[in-house]
Amino acid sequence: MRISRRSLLLGLNAVAILSLVVGGFFVFHGAAQPAKAAPSLGVARQLSFVGTAAPSGATGTVATGGEFAPTIDADAGRAIPTGAPSPGATLPAPAAKPIAATNPGFSGFDGLTHLDSRLAGTGIYANTQFNGEPPDQALCVGNGFVLEGVNTVFAVYNTSGVRLTAPTAYNEFFKIRPQVVRTPTVIFEDDTSDPKCLYDAATNRFFMTILKLPLDPVTSAFVPRVLALIAVSQTGDPTGDWNMYSFDLSDDGQNGTPSHAHCPCLGDQPLIGADSNGFYISTNEFALFPFAGAFFNGAQVYAMSKRALAAGVMPPVVQIDAGALPTPDAGGIWGSLQPATAPRADDGDEDNGDGGRNHGTEYLLSSLDFFNTLDNRVAVWALTNTASLNSGTPNLGFTHVVIGSESYGFPPDALQKDGPIPLGAALGEPLEKLAGNDDRMNQVVFAAGKLWFGVNTVVSGDRVGVAYFIVKPGWKGDALSARVVNQGYVTVAGQSTLYPSIGVNSEGKGAITFTVSGPDFFPSEAYAAIDAEHGAGAVHIAAAGVLPEDGFTGYVAFGGNGTARWGDYSAAVADADGTIWLAQEYIPNAPRNNRANWGTFVSHITLQDD
Repeated sequence: MRISRRSLLLGLNAVAILSLVVGGFFVFHGAAQPAKAAPSLGVARQLSFVGTAAPSGATGTVATGGEFAPTIDADAGRAIPTGAPSPGATLPAPAAKPIAATNPGFSGFDGLTHLDSRLAGTGIYANTQFNGEPPDQALCVGNGFVLEGVNTVFAVYNTSGVRLTAPTAYNEFFKIRPQVVRTPTVIFEDDTSDPKCLYDAATNRFFMTILKLPLDPVTSAFVPRVLALIAVSQTGDPTGDWNMYSFDLSDDGQNGTPSHAHCPCLGDQPLIGADSNGFYISTNEFALFPFAGAFFNGAQVYAMSKRALAAGVMPPVVQIDAGALPTPDAGGIWGSLQPATAPRADDGDEDNGDGGRNHGTEYLLSSLDFFNTLDNRVAVWALTNTASLNSGTPNLGFTHVVIGSESYGFPPDALQKDGPIPLGAALGEPLEKLAGNDDRMNQVVFAAGKLWFGVNTVVSGDRVGVAYFIVKPGWKGDALSARVVNQGYVTVAGQSTLYPSIGVNSEGKGAITFTVSGPDFFPSEAYAAIDAEHGAGAVHIAAAGVLPEDGFTGYVAFGGNGTARWGDYSAAVADADGTIWLAQEYIPNAPRNNRANWGTFVSHITLQDD
């Protein structure tokens, strides 16, 4: 969940809401281990192993390290603006994309729903799930399996959409305390959120992460020990056993962690990525007390050996404090550094555009709208020497370059088509809007030598649109460079498009998923084909919404302001056969309870020849 946008209904009465600000992090229980002597801003710690589990559990270490050498790309094709807000950034007024009449190469199935999430759990975990929205979306596909996660539950399917496991509560899977015990008295225990997952073909393993924020079972107060939980399948079958790890992201000097200002802290919304050597998590670090992010330390990046995790070995973890680096704008703080994933089985050094000179490179992206206005820059980051993660003494380099881009900016809330709203009607409240959230970086893919990514943006008419970018990184000696290969917008006439993710195969062909909502559309899942030459194509409706969003988070009776939580993020990924899988929130005609009616749809796209 994104900080300041997180609300969970406890399902106890009409006004019982728990507002949480949560993200992702790891807890290390071993002794601190020093990093290899090198130019470094970090410390090394040892990851901890927790146990094993199967769908129906993790503990760890960190180190900070690296050379920090920000650069400016001289070949970006335009001047790099500075200041706040960025001069030269203008409100996007893109032409609307046509809506295609047919969906060639398309298939799909309904995924998890709010009711699945609320009712998940067996034994002592029965009836212990929060009502929650939005359904933060996890999706990973490989070896003939599709794993979908939302909020605090996940399920495994085959590629025909047949569920192979029941919806599984993350708390039960990780063997931690339930979210809430409702009888005989109400007790709040361990909150989890922000699921992410990926399938790594090189190791034939599935990786899952989730944030754990513990609550005191007596007082229900937040306990200042925030953890990131990691699960790695023991084989290529995610219905089997998994190894579990965790580490502490509180950054207050305890448990071998660094000591940061105003900590213990919360690592909000963990983002994940991987290259041929490493597995990476990035968080936004906020002061945990006073709660709700009164102080922001910026982005933290965690790097560890992917192969060690896949083998059930506990690797050292490197933590990099990107928030401590200067930004182009006075008062800005680097946040939401999104690590890249890649569709190849092994994106070797020569495929990263560095000619092998950096012994493994992981790219990350971030937007530069530090002040919630408009901007026309993006930052490309590189972790180098990632091969050293496979040793006992990792020694990473870290650098970035700021390049000019099309304009994007903080989005408004989105309208939705009017229709039956039984919860709103019972409360005597009007139709909700959908949260447009913000313009921080979403999912990034490194494919065909390029970085593909999209953000929410305001567009003319006070609507939400999608801004997408295709960027080619490169190296001049030891200096990182980057240039925009293609960029553009995806909008639909009179409607909003929001929460994009792009899946791209190794040939550079892909699809971008997003929600369409507005006066003419109930919230629906949509997509458009994309490639580096043509950019994004026509809009296809994958799953047409049939009702308005009618969930509790927007209603004043539950502490809302008329705008419902939506999305936070979607997911897209390429399968080994080059097809693209997408997952996005929409409103189906499906069973619901009296608190929310969201569902998800999983799309499978076989890309058509030009």
